[in-house]
Amino acid sequence: MTGQRDINHPVRTSVPSDAPTTAREDNRSNDISHGGDLLLAREDFQLRLANSHGRQNESGELVRRMYAWRGYKSERDSVQLATEATLQTCRGNEVFGTLTIRYDSEGGLAADALYRAEIDRYRKAGARVSEITRLAVDPELGSKEVLGALFHAAYVFCRPVGGMSDVFIEVNPRHVAFYQRMLSFRQAGEPKICPRVDATAVLLHVQLAYVGQQAALHGGKPAQGQRSLYPYFCSPEEEAQISRQMLAAQRTSVPSQTERRARREDRRHDPARGDRRARSGPPCSADT
Repeated sequence: MTGQRDINHPVRTSVPSDAPTTAREDNRSNDISHGGDLLLAREDFQLRLANSHGRQNESGELVRRMYAWRGYKSERDSVQLATEATLQTCRGNEVFGTLTIRYDSEGGLAADALYRAEIDRYRKAGARVSEITRLAVDPELGSKEVLGALFHAAYVFCRPVGGMSDVFIEVNPRHVAFYQRMLSFRQAGEPKICPRVDATAVLLHVQLAYVGQQAALHGGKPAQGQRSLYPYFCSPEEEAQISRQMLAAQRTSVPSQTERRARREDRRHDPARGDRRARSGPPCSADT
Protein backbone atom coordinates (compact mmCIF):
# COMPACT_ATOMS: atom_id res chain seq x y z
CA MET A 1 0.00 0.00 0.00
CA THR A 2 1.41 3.38 -0.90
CA GLY A 3 0.64 6.97 -0.09
CA GLN A 4 -1.41 8.00 2.90
CA ARG A 5 -2.17 5.78 5.88
CA ASP A 6 -5.34 5.16 7.80
CA ILE A 7 -5.71 5.46 11.50
CA ASN A 8 -6.07 1.97 13.02
CA HIS A 9 -4.03 0.58 10.13
CA PRO A 10 -0.63 -1.14 10.36
CA VAL A 11 2.16 1.34 9.78
CA ARG A 12 5.26 0.74 7.68
CA THR A 13 8.01 3.28 8.01
CA SER A 14 9.39 2.36 4.58
CA VAL A 15 6.44 4.05 2.90
CA PRO A 16 7.05 7.76 2.28
CA SER A 17 4.37 10.22 3.28
CA ASP A 18 3.62 13.84 2.60
CA ALA A 19 1.38 14.14 5.64
CA PRO A 20 1.69 17.40 7.58
CA THR A 21 3.83 17.14 10.69
CA THR A 22 2.43 17.60 14.15
CA ALA A 23 2.78 21.12 15.47
CA ARG A 24 5.30 21.47 18.29
CA GLU A 25 4.74 23.64 21.31
CA ASP A 26 7.50 25.69 22.85
CA ASN A 27 6.02 25.49 26.34
CA ARG A 28 8.66 23.79 28.46
CA SER A 29 6.01 22.13 30.62
CA ASN A 30 5.10 19.92 27.67
CA ASP A 31 8.61 18.44 27.48
CA ILE A 32 8.33 14.80 28.54
CA SER A 33 11.63 15.08 30.43
CA HIS A 34 9.85 17.48 32.81
CA GLY A 35 6.58 15.57 33.17
CA GLY A 36 5.52 12.87 35.61
CA ASP A 37 3.55 10.81 33.11
CA LEU A 38 6.35 9.07 31.23
CA LEU A 39 5.60 5.35 30.95
CA LEU A 40 8.40 4.06 28.75
CA ALA A 41 11.53 5.52 27.17
CA ARG A 42 13.01 3.94 24.06
CA GLU A 43 15.90 5.18 21.94
CA ASP A 44 13.61 6.36 19.14
CA PHE A 45 10.38 7.22 20.99
CA GLN A 46 8.78 7.71 24.37
CA LEU A 47 5.39 6.53 25.62
CA ARG A 48 3.44 8.71 28.03
CA LEU A 49 0.01 9.42 29.46
CA ALA A 50 -1.78 12.51 28.16
CA ASN A 51 -2.90 13.61 31.59
CA SER A 52 -3.15 17.34 30.95
CA HIS A 53 -5.56 19.35 28.84
CA GLY A 54 -2.69 20.49 26.62
CA ARG A 55 -1.52 16.96 25.91
CA GLN A 56 -5.05 15.77 25.25
CA ASN A 57 -5.39 18.61 22.75
CA GLU A 58 -2.23 17.36 21.02
CA SER A 59 -3.75 13.90 20.69
CA GLY A 60 -7.00 15.38 19.43
CA GLU A 61 -5.17 17.41 16.82
CA LEU A 62 -3.30 14.32 15.58
CA VAL A 63 -6.57 12.38 15.29
CA ARG A 64 -8.25 15.26 13.42
CA ARG A 65 -5.29 15.53 11.08
CA MET A 66 -5.39 11.83 10.26
CA TYR A 67 -9.18 11.92 9.80
CA ALA A 68 -8.96 14.92 7.49
CA TRP A 69 -6.15 13.23 5.59
CA ARG A 70 -8.52 10.38 4.78
CA GLY A 71 -11.51 12.66 4.17
CA TYR A 72 -13.47 11.60 7.26
CA LYS A 73 -15.59 13.62 9.61
CA SER A 74 -14.41 14.28 13.14
CA GLU A 75 -16.10 15.61 16.23
CA ARG A 76 -14.91 18.14 18.74
CA ASP A 77 -12.97 16.68 21.64
CA SER A 78 -15.04 15.93 24.72
CA VAL A 79 -13.78 16.25 28.27
CA GLN A 80 -11.82 13.15 29.20
CA LEU A 81 -13.71 10.98 31.66
CA ALA A 82 -12.30 9.41 34.81
CA THR A 83 -12.81 6.03 33.11
CA GLU A 84 -10.55 6.96 30.18
CA ALA A 85 -6.84 7.23 29.53
CA THR A 86 -5.11 8.66 26.48
CA LEU A 87 -1.67 7.38 25.52
CA GLN A 88 0.89 9.18 23.36
CA THR A 89 4.08 8.22 21.60
CA CYS A 90 6.47 11.11 21.15
CA ARG A 91 9.89 12.18 20.03
CA GLY A 92 10.78 15.11 22.20
CA ASN A 93 7.71 17.35 22.10
CA GLU A 94 6.36 15.88 18.86
CA VAL A 95 3.34 13.64 19.34
CA PHE A 96 3.09 11.13 16.49
CA GLY A 97 0.97 8.36 17.96
CA THR A 98 -2.06 8.19 20.23
CA LEU A 99 -4.94 6.03 21.36
CA THR A 100 -7.62 6.26 24.03
CA ILE A 101 -8.84 3.45 26.28
CA ARG A 102 -12.19 3.57 28.02
CA TYR A 103 -13.62 1.39 30.78
CA ASP A 104 -17.32 0.60 30.80
CA SER A 105 -19.35 2.95 33.00
CA GLU A 106 -22.81 4.45 33.42
CA GLY A 107 -22.25 6.31 30.16
CA GLY A 108 -21.28 3.11 28.35
CA LEU A 109 -18.73 2.78 25.57
CA ALA A 110 -18.52 4.77 22.36
CA ALA A 111 -19.04 1.50 20.48
CA ASP A 112 -22.48 1.16 22.11
CA ALA A 113 -23.78 3.71 19.61
CA LEU A 114 -23.62 1.03 16.89
CA TYR A 115 -23.14 -2.22 18.79
CA ARG A 116 -24.94 -2.03 22.12
CA ALA A 117 -26.77 -5.32 21.59
CA GLU A 118 -23.55 -7.13 20.70
CA ILE A 119 -21.63 -5.69 23.67
CA ASP A 120 -24.54 -6.25 26.06
CA ARG A 121 -24.25 -9.99 25.42
CA TYR A 122 -20.79 -9.89 26.97
CA ARG A 123 -21.98 -7.72 29.85
CA LYS A 124 -24.81 -10.14 30.63
CA ALA A 125 -22.31 -13.01 30.66
CA GLY A 126 -20.32 -11.20 33.36
CA ALA A 127 -17.62 -9.58 31.22
CA ARG A 128 -16.07 -6.29 32.36
CA VAL A 129 -15.77 -4.54 29.03
CA SER A 130 -13.54 -1.79 27.72
CA GLU A 131 -12.64 -0.31 24.35
CA ILE A 132 -9.80 1.14 22.32
CA THR A 133 -10.60 4.16 20.20
CA ARG A 134 -9.08 7.26 18.57
CA LEU A 135 -5.97 5.39 17.41
CA ALA A 136 -3.77 7.52 15.19
CA VAL A 137 -0.13 7.10 14.14
CA ASP A 138 1.82 9.41 11.86
CA PRO A 139 3.14 7.15 9.06
CA GLU A 140 6.49 8.92 8.91
CA LEU A 141 7.35 7.86 12.45
CA GLY A 142 5.19 4.81 13.09
CA SER A 143 6.49 1.25 13.34
CA LYS A 144 5.53 -2.14 14.73
CA GLU A 145 7.48 -1.25 17.87
CA VAL A 146 5.33 1.86 18.30
CA LEU A 147 2.10 -0.06 17.75
CA GLY A 148 3.26 -2.80 20.11
CA ALA A 149 4.02 -0.29 22.86
CA LEU A 150 0.66 1.47 22.43
CA PHE A 151 -1.36 -1.74 22.46
CA HIS A 152 0.61 -3.21 25.36
CA ALA A 153 0.09 -0.08 27.44
CA ALA A 154 -3.61 -0.19 26.54
CA TYR A 155 -3.70 -3.78 27.83
CA VAL A 156 -2.01 -2.73 31.08
CA PHE A 157 -4.55 0.04 31.64
CA CYS A 158 -7.45 -2.32 30.92
CA ARG A 159 -6.49 -5.48 32.80
CA PRO A 160 -3.70 -5.16 35.41
CA VAL A 161 -4.72 -1.61 36.37
CA GLY A 162 -8.45 -1.59 35.64
CA GLY A 163 -9.50 -5.21 36.15
CA MET A 164 -11.30 -5.38 32.80
CA SER A 165 -11.81 -8.78 31.13
CA ASP A 166 -12.59 -7.94 27.48
CA VAL A 167 -11.73 -5.19 25.02
CA PHE A 168 -13.45 -4.04 21.82
CA ILE A 169 -12.33 -1.92 18.90
CA GLU A 170 -14.16 -0.63 15.82
CA VAL A 171 -12.13 -0.81 12.60
CA ASN A 172 -12.63 -0.45 8.88
CA PRO A 173 -13.55 -3.76 7.18
CA ARG A 174 -10.34 -3.82 5.16
CA HIS A 175 -8.31 -3.82 8.39
CA VAL A 176 -10.10 -6.72 10.03
CA ALA A 177 -7.58 -9.26 8.74
CA PHE A 178 -4.68 -7.31 10.26
CA TYR A 179 -6.22 -7.29 13.73
CA GLN A 180 -7.17 -10.94 13.48
CA ARG A 181 -3.71 -12.00 12.34
CA MET A 182 -1.55 -9.67 14.41
CA LEU A 183 -3.51 -9.44 17.70
CA SER A 184 -6.01 -12.34 17.49
CA PHE A 185 -9.10 -10.14 17.58
CA ARG A 186 -12.34 -11.82 16.47
CA GLN A 187 -15.28 -10.20 14.73
CA ALA A 188 -18.12 -9.43 17.14
CA GLY A 189 -20.43 -7.36 14.95
CA GLU A 190 -21.45 -6.90 11.33
CA PRO A 191 -20.28 -3.90 9.26
CA LYS A 192 -22.28 -0.74 9.93
CA ILE A 193 -21.98 2.89 8.94
CA CYS A 194 -20.58 5.00 11.77
CA PRO A 195 -22.19 8.45 11.40
CA ARG A 196 -19.55 10.13 13.56
CA VAL A 197 -16.90 9.57 10.90
CA ASP A 198 -19.16 8.70 7.96
CA ALA A 199 -17.30 5.42 7.34
CA THR A 200 -17.99 1.71 7.72
CA ALA A 201 -17.08 0.09 11.04
CA VAL A 202 -16.72 -3.53 12.15
CA LEU A 203 -16.70 -4.45 15.83
CA LEU A 204 -13.81 -6.66 16.95
CA HIS A 205 -13.21 -8.29 20.34
CA VAL A 206 -10.46 -10.08 22.24
CA GLN A 207 -10.24 -11.42 25.78
CA LEU A 208 -7.64 -9.56 27.80
CA ALA A 209 -6.48 -12.74 29.55
CA TYR A 210 -5.34 -14.02 26.15
CA VAL A 211 -3.56 -10.74 25.40
CA GLY A 212 -1.74 -11.02 28.72
CA GLN A 213 -0.67 -14.59 27.98
CA GLN A 214 0.72 -13.62 24.58
CA ALA A 215 2.49 -10.59 26.01
CA ALA A 216 4.15 -12.77 28.66
CA LEU A 217 5.20 -15.38 26.07
CA HIS A 218 6.44 -13.08 23.32
CA GLY A 219 6.82 -9.52 24.60
CA GLY A 220 10.30 -8.08 24.16
CA LYS A 221 11.57 -11.17 22.31
CA PRO A 222 12.72 -11.48 18.68
CA ALA A 223 9.84 -11.93 16.25
CA GLN A 224 11.45 -15.04 14.64
CA GLY A 225 9.30 -14.77 11.55
CA GLN A 226 5.85 -15.06 13.13
CA ARG A 227 3.22 -12.68 11.78
CA SER A 228 2.12 -11.20 15.07
CA LEU A 229 2.40 -7.91 16.91
CA TYR A 230 2.99 -9.58 20.28
CA PRO A 231 6.80 -9.87 19.89
CA TYR A 232 6.75 -6.06 19.62
CA PHE A 233 5.03 -5.77 23.00
CA CYS A 234 7.11 -4.71 26.00
CA SER A 235 9.20 -7.00 28.15
CA PRO A 236 7.80 -8.16 31.52
CA GLU A 237 10.05 -5.63 33.26
CA GLU A 238 8.74 -2.83 31.07
CA GLU A 239 5.15 -3.94 31.66
CA ALA A 240 5.69 -3.79 35.41
CA GLN A 241 7.14 -0.29 35.04
CA ILE A 242 4.18 0.88 32.94
CA SER A 243 1.75 -0.57 35.48
CA ARG A 244 3.47 1.21 38.39
CA GLN A 245 3.44 4.53 36.54
CA MET A 246 -0.22 4.19 35.60
CA LEU A 247 -1.24 3.32 39.15
CA ALA A 248 0.70 6.30 40.49
CA ALA A 249 -0.95 8.61 37.97
CA GLN A 250 -4.36 7.12 38.73
CA ARG A 251 -3.99 7.82 42.45
CA THR A 252 -3.46 11.50 41.70
CA SER A 253 -6.11 11.92 38.98
CA VAL A 254 -9.05 9.55 39.63
CA PRO A 255 -11.91 11.22 41.57
CA SER A 256 -12.65 10.01 45.05
CA GLN A 257 -15.76 7.99 45.85
CA THR A 258 -17.28 11.14 47.36
CA GLU A 259 -16.67 13.06 44.13
CA ARG A 260 -18.16 10.23 42.05
CA ARG A 261 -21.25 10.10 44.26
CA ALA A 262 -21.66 13.88 43.89
CA ARG A 263 -21.47 13.56 40.10
CA ARG A 264 -24.11 10.82 40.13
CA GLU A 265 -26.35 13.06 42.22
CA ASP A 266 -25.84 15.88 39.71
CA ARG A 267 -26.87 13.59 36.85
CA ARG A 268 -29.89 12.39 38.81
CA HIS A 269 -31.11 15.97 39.20
CA ASP A 270 -30.20 16.89 35.60
CA PRO A 271 -31.00 13.91 33.32
CA ALA A 272 -30.11 15.88 30.19
CA ARG A 273 -26.56 16.20 31.45
CA GLY A 274 -26.21 12.45 31.74
CA ASP A 275 -27.63 11.96 28.26
CA ARG A 276 -25.16 14.39 26.78
CA ARG A 277 -22.30 12.62 28.50
CA ALA A 278 -23.40 9.25 27.19
CA ARG A 279 -23.60 10.59 23.64
CA SER A 280 -20.33 12.50 23.68
CA GLY A 281 -18.02 9.58 23.00
CA PRO A 282 -15.03 9.85 20.70
CA PRO A 283 -15.41 9.14 17.00
CA CYS A 284 -15.39 5.55 15.83
CA SER A 285 -11.95 4.13 15.20
CA ALA A 286 -13.42 2.72 12.04
CA ASP A 287 -10.96 3.89 9.43
CA THR A 288 -9.23 6.05 11.70
